[in-house]
Amino acid sequence: MKKLTMIAVDLGAGSGRTIAGRFDGSRLELVETHRFPNEPVMVNGSLYWDILRLFHEMKQGIIKAAGMGLCPDSIGIDTWGVDYGLLDENGDLLANPYHYRDLRTEGMMETGFEICPKKQMYERAGIQFMKFNTLYQLMAAKRKQPHLLEKAKTLLFIPDLLRYFLTGVKSTEYTIASTSQLLDVNTGEWDMDMMGRMGIPTDIFTEIVSACTRTGSVREDVLDELNIPSMEAIAVGGHDTASAVAAVPASGEDFAYISSGTWSLMGIESDLPIVNETTFNLNLTNEGGVTGNNRVLANIMGMWIIQECRRSWAREGISLNYDEINRLAEESWAFQCFIDPNDDSFFAPGDMPKRVQAYCEKTGQKVPESRGEIIRCVLESLALKYRMVAEELELVRGRKLDTIHVVGGGCRNRLLNQLTADCSGKTVLAGPVEATATGNIICQLIARGEVKDLSEARRLVWESFPVEVYKPENSDAWIDAWHLFCRLTGKE
Repeated sequence: MKKLTMIAVDLGAGSGRTIAGRFDGSRLELVETHRFPNEPVMVNGSLYWDILRLFHEMKQGIIKAAGMGLCPDSIGIDTWGVDYGLLDENGDLLANPYHYRDLRTEGMMETGFEICPKKQMYERAGIQFMKFNTLYQLMAAKRKQPHLLEKAKTLLFIPDLLRYFLTGVKSTEYTIASTSQLLDVNTGEWDMDMMGRMGIPTDIFTEIVSACTRTGSVREDVLDELNIPSMEAIAVGGHDTASAVAAVPASGEDFAYISSGTWSLMGIESDLPIVNETTFNLNLTNEGGVTGNNRVLANIMGMWIIQECRRSWAREGISLNYDEINRLAEESWAFQCFIDPNDDSFFAPGDMPKRVQAYCEKTGQKVPESRGEIIRCVLESLALKYRMVAEELELVRGRKLDTIHVVGGGCRNRLLNQLTADCSGKTVLAGPVEATATGNIICQLIARGEVKDLSEARRLVWESFPVEVYKPENSDAWIDAWHLFCRLTGKE
């Protein structure tokens, strides 16, 4: 068969890339065509995404692909969740989208609970309570930028907004909508009643379409600019985690996944949402999968803390790559101190090494001094957090999980993979690295009828990309560390 070429636009919170996927009917190969930074911009005390720059870089990736002889047949876009852009009556962007780490949502969750009790809110949306959820962003916009909402005719989440720029078609893909806390978890439709109670206009939301849906051709003016003959746009798993999970090369059901990047998204799959007293108390989230299934997961502050440490040291003139950072950690003593990666003190950008030290001092632990000690503390703490969430997921599922699949850029961290296997006592399977782009392309293949279903797609991933296996070693050494970590996180 003729090789198909599909472009995956994969935008993460720190960088973006365009990757061409070539499929010959039996194997999938990836070629990176363009990589670029995705840096937020602070203006007048507010943090924004530079959305037009991202659209420009996306187009550069398409042009470069065509220049490499990889003229694309289709394109799909995935990004981080919750953030959105507003369009006016002419379809023009009203303002740069806010960054989810902007501080305008402070106090909005608590305001929301005064209107709708917290438990009732969870029963309706099934979403983990995080202060940057779209619901709270729109409540903040209603209070602080009412003029924008008054002028807005359409709201589009970031991948849908970029797809609209390409095609002129306005629609909302299901998996990205499921991150918003604006969907009814039982029906998969917009919760208009909740929006009304929170003062959010309901007429700005579009039709919801499923992942793996063909959504139309790229506009003629864009094709002319890119100098390509034709290309169709496909709604993939617009939420990058949904696309990444689609690429988990698993068989069976007794596995957990970690989509490891700036965030670590750790969860399980289920046919239906799991919304009950246990998931409410554990603050687990229910989000959509690319085939209409459900992902039960926890958001963990993942490589973000390491990334911020690197940025802080770079500002001091010390540039360290990840291999050097891990070497320093391996040379440091184990089990000296721990942090809760999800502590609010680690949420915002800033001097992360000092925050790690401050947390350890505040909790009466040994304060890490060297760079290696700080990184060792963070990595061991992440491994402990993964074990904690794995046990919570086992409680929710009602049976043991055999393996943990780690996918995404973070799966290259061999030290963290081994620490996770040792701490959890479970086999860790690491790979593929470009899981999100792979899942994005899988959705395009399913939409085009080239791959039958998700099971067949996962077999394709297993046969196309390497996976590294990490077996538990010396798990007993973690017993004291586990008890201390449980005390620190209030789970003992």
